[in-house]
Amino acid sequence: MIGVPVRTEVLMGTIVTIHVVGNDTDHAIERAFRWFREIESRCSRFDEHSELVQLSMRIGVPVRASPILFEAVRFSLLVAEETGGAFDPTVGLWMHAQGFNREYRTGGTVRSTVALDGDVSYRDVEVDANEGTITLHKPLLLDLGSVAKGLAVDAAARELQPLRDFAIDAGGDLYLGGCNPHGVPWAIGIRHPRTDGALIDSFSLSDKAVCTSGDYERLAPNGTVHILDPRSGTSAAGSASVTVVAPTALAADALATAAFVLGPAEGIDLLGRHGAEGLIVSTGLERFETPGLPR
Repeated sequence: MIGVPVRTEVLMGTIVTIHVVGNDTDHAIERAFRWFREIESRCSRFDEHSELVQLSMRIGVPVRASPILFEAVRFSLLVAEETGGAFDPTVGLWMHAQGFNREYRTGGTVRSTVALDGDVSYRDVEVDANEGTITLHKPLLLDLGSVAKGLAVDAAARELQPLRDFAIDAGGDLYLGGCNPHGVPWAIGIRHPRTDGALIDSFSLSDKAVCTSGDYERLAPNGTVHILDPRSGTSAAGSASVTVVAPTALAADALATAAFVLGPAEGIDLLGRHGAEGLIVSTGLERFETPGLPR
């Protein structure tokens, strides 16, 4: 989708590809990949040694967090507040219960020592910017899957910024810097949510992030879509795919998930309020899009 890959690794439960236009870029690409590894080690709910899982074991006390984990949680809570809980990072245990609890590298089932309690929400998480602490006021497991990849893409993009022309693709979370090898903006195809091998749209982008969430991406063994509506604990319905274009992958990633849960009409309103562009395709294949969507 983004041209000839320079380097590809399996990280954060997906395939990450980095393509840099030019020569002598190996060291920069390695530094960019280090951000993915570091953020995964901080924010994964599939690794019992991750900072996130260790946080879930300390209930009711302020825990000093790394800047990476703190920012991921802080931003998640802001989006949760803005969407009235349609986006909520406290769905980790619901995700486990629905079957999204397999570690991608080993295929083994991940078990949590935290008991599932349906009566938790983002309001049970407190961040203190002055102290750099996170407090979980109830037993819960945070799921940062809708922000961590975006955070990693942005960090990698900052690392590659001096090289100007590059593309990062982390399983549908992209940042396109400068131009492609032909000297023009990067061409991005958006997968058709119901027809394999077909595109439903395409964009030309430069110095922007684009993230797509679809109901076809990951399914639990029982057929459950991987994007849950935190307000009900069930699969989000109404949207087949959501593509968001924004200045950062962090914003595009979170807004794509939130808009997916809200549904097409409310989702487009959300994007408009935050200055993002996007395309939402309903389960009936009706298109909803913002007026400034790039072509």
